[in-house]
Amino acid sequence: MDNELPAVLAAAWGLRARPGKGPKPGLTLDRIVAAGVHVAGTEGLGAVSMGRVATELGAATMSLYRYVAAKNELLDLMVDAAIGPPPEALPGEDWRAGLLRFGRTLLAIQRRHPWIVRVPTASPPLTPNQVGWMDYGLAVLAGTSLEEHEKLSTIMTISGIARNWALLTADITAAAQASGTTADEAMLSYGQLLGKLVDPRRFPAIGRLLATGILDTPDETPDTDFEFGLARVLDGIATLISRRASDSCAS
Repeated sequence: MDNELPAVLAAAWGLRARPGKGPKPGLTLDRIVAAGVHVAGTEGLGAVSMGRVATELGAATMSLYRYVAAKNELLDLMVDAAIGPPPEALPGEDWRAGLLRFGRTLLAIQRRHPWIVRVPTASPPLTPNQVGWMDYGLAVLAGTSLEEHEKLSTIMTISGIARNWALLTADITAAAQASGTTADEAMLSYGQLLGKLVDPRRFPAIGRLLATGILDTPDETPDTDFEFGLARVLDGIATLISRRASDSCAS
C-alpha cells in the first residue's frame, strides 16, 4: 500500500514544496488558491477553472499544474482558505455556548463565501483549517461525558445544519435576485400564493399555519429557523450528557 501523502496535501501542510522544478517566478500555491477564491467570489463557482485562474494570475495554464494536479484539488484548497482558522476558545465557555458559536460562525463564513456550499464534499476534513475546525469542535466537548465518536458525530451534525441552511438561503436569495425581488418579498409571495392554492379542508394543518398570518410578515430575524434547529439539537446533546452523568453516578 502506498502511504505517501498526496502532493497537494503535503504542500498545503507545509510538508513539501511544490513544484519540484521550473516554477514561474512569483507563482505559489497560496497565490493560486487566493486567485481561485477571488474568481469564485466575484464571478461564481462556475467560473473557476484552471485556465481562468491562470488568467487571473497572468500565468500559463500549464504552470498551475506544477502546484495543483486537478481542479478538484484547487477547490478543496479554496474552501480551506475561505473558511480560515477556527475561532479562539473563550475562557469559561461551556460546551453549549461553544457549539452555538461553532455553528453560527460557520454559517456566517458560508454566507460571506456562498460558493463554498456549491463545492462537493469529497472526503472528511484533511486540509489544515478544516482539521483545525474539527479539533476546535472536539475540544469544546472535551469536558463532557460523550464518547469520542459521539463528539465527532455532534460536530458533523452541527456543521451539516450550518451548511444546509447556508445552501437553502443562498438558493432562495439567488432565485429572488433572478426575478428582481428580495428574499423577504419572495417568502411573502410564497405565502400569498399558498393561500390561493390551499383548501384548508384538504390540507387542514397548512390551513392552520396560514391562519396565523406568520407567512404574511417578513421575518425580522432571518435565521430564526436555523437557531431553532440548532438549539433543539443541542437540547438533545444535553439530554445525552445528563443521562451519561446519571449512569456514571449510578455505577
